[in-house]
Amino acid sequence: MKTKYLNTLAASVLLASSAAVASDLPKNNDPATHTVTIAPDKVTQEVLPVSEVLESIPSPLEISVLIKESGTIYNKADLNAPEAVSRYNTTFQKAINLGIYGTDLGFANIYGKNQDAISYLNSVKDLADGLGIGAFFDYETIKELAESSNRLDELIQQTTLNFEKINNNLRERKRENVSVLILTGGWIEAVYLTTVINQREPNDLLKDKIGDQKVVLDQLLLVLDIYKSSPGFEDLINDLTALQEIYDQIEVEVIVGEPTMEEIDGVLVVTDGTRSVVHVTDSDIQKITSLLKSIRNKVIR
Repeated sequence: MKTKYLNTLAASVLLASSAAVASDLPKNNDPATHTVTIAPDKVTQEVLPVSEVLESIPSPLEISVLIKESGTIYNKADLNAPEAVSRYNTTFQKAINLGIYGTDLGFANIYGKNQDAISYLNSVKDLADGLGIGAFFDYETIKELAESSNRLDELIQQTTLNFEKINNNLRERKRENVSVLILTGGWIEAVYLTTVINQREPNDLLKDKIGDQKVVLDQLLLVLDIYKSSPGFEDLINDLTALQEIYDQIEVEVIVGEPTMEEIDGVLVVTDGTRSVVHVTDSDIQKITSLLKSIRNKVIR
């Protein structure tokens, strides 16, 4: 990923940062690189505070950048139609589709599709207003940036800041269930887009990114389970649990390496030497693609 996007996307639409799998691994004083294999049936879940889990979910915008850098051509038909916003009446529908539209807005922004971005911006505003959080979304500023063809970084940064304000407000008002739904919707759409595009134009990087979501989904379900008695959550949890059963067949190998240090523009930057290798088959990808499409279509209908 290009460096200029990393700073902008670090906070992201959904308060995301890269999942730090290595931080949960046993310490080892041996400086040599070693590997740890996460077997399908050997993962032990540790229940983390909601805020920590939310912050561990990778950014949908990060996935959008990966998709664009893979050379994929933008196809508006892959996204949720902006006019579908009129169908969403309940708090559950508004919140989860706010996440979906947030991902679609970011996707259109990344590709420089200004008019589409404005359409998605309008849908985001409608849903935010419906949830009582529209005051934290600076519509006019974002619209002005979206209409410009050379202010992409500013646009993404402003969008990120606005969604941060929304999520912070929801936390302060003890409405974390809404934050979780926004997060889940954004994740579903981002991974759905990855599966659709990979199906159309097979790509090893996209395939690995799909497999990488194994750990993310596990953490997401831990948080969703907290709110399982809230309207709409039970069906969503059941659907994602079925998806988790497919992911349980995937093996993720974590290769732990020493961090490296580099001075960039007078600032010492530490890069984690840990990486993960996903062992995912074409059959796994096909099953994930099919089920995720069904889940996503149920959410946006």
